[in-house]
Amino acid sequence: MRKVWNQAKHEFGPIGLAYVLIAVSVWMLVMVVAPQLIMLDFSLHPLLFPDEIGGPKDVWTLQNYEILFSNRLHMIIFLKTIWSSLLVTVFALVICYPISYYIAKVARGASVGWLMVGLIIPYWINELLRLFAWQIILADSGILNQAMLWIGIISEPLNFRAGNGAVILGMAYAYVLFMVFPLYNALESLDRNQVDAARDLGASWFRIHRRIVIPHAKPGIAIGCIMTFMLGAGTIAAPQLLGSPSSFWFTELIYTNFETANWNLGAAYATILALLCLVFMAIMLAVFRVSLKELSR
Repeated sequence: MRKVWNQAKHEFGPIGLAYVLIAVSVWMLVMVVAPQLIMLDFSLHPLLFPDEIGGPKDVWTLQNYEILFSNRLHMIIFLKTIWSSLLVTVFALVICYPISYYIAKVARGASVGWLMVGLIIPYWINELLRLFAWQIILADSGILNQAMLWIGIISEPLNFRAGNGAVILGMAYAYVLFMVFPLYNALESLDRNQVDAARDLGASWFRIHRRIVIPHAKPGIAIGCIMTFMLGAGTIAAPQLLGSPSSFWFTELIYTNFETANWNLGAAYATILALLCLVFMAIMLAVFRVSLKELSR
């Protein structure tokens, strides 16, 4: 930390560094801390009529938080969102780990650049348009059903959008880069000689990855899982466009409360979701035994 501080001081000078620190502090206070505190304050107040605000009923209470635990439907939606976000995270990790390893340690020369471009090109298009594309692909009369009917695999169209399957698939696709790049960044620093030495000594592919590659990639795995889970738990477009009525997401419940002017309950649910993401982050850091200092490298 002292090295970074001295380097920044040398680059900007004392006055320039002071301006940077002030600008960052103001930004964090106004754009991050203040909105969270306002939302927390809203969540601790009951829903009142305008003429009751500031009166004897306007007191801090945990009533809005208790609703989640007393409302069975809301709790089911909350737990389903957690479970689905975990599935998206695991699915993205399983897909992105071999891709990241191939780009970092197997691909050579210009092929690395082409592979990176191939991953990035879909993200030149807005997320909503990418989800609409999946909606077209998975629709009853969509490309996938028509192809399977033409081949003769099925006799009638399948409802791919029933349940959470289409939502999980669309979200895993939408957040691929948030898993690939942290993994690639971690694997790129792995000394290839370690892998070659293990292979020369007779270690199997599975053992090499379990004992050498994965331990080295732990910070990247932790960051990728954290980012993917947070994006999955906080999404609203994917379940709305790709889901069925049974795949109602917790974020949709939050949006509905704000839309119906129940800002207090919506703020409480949003706070619970934010706390969930922080808990998940702490769990990932503990599971992979990664410190915040390692994440900042």
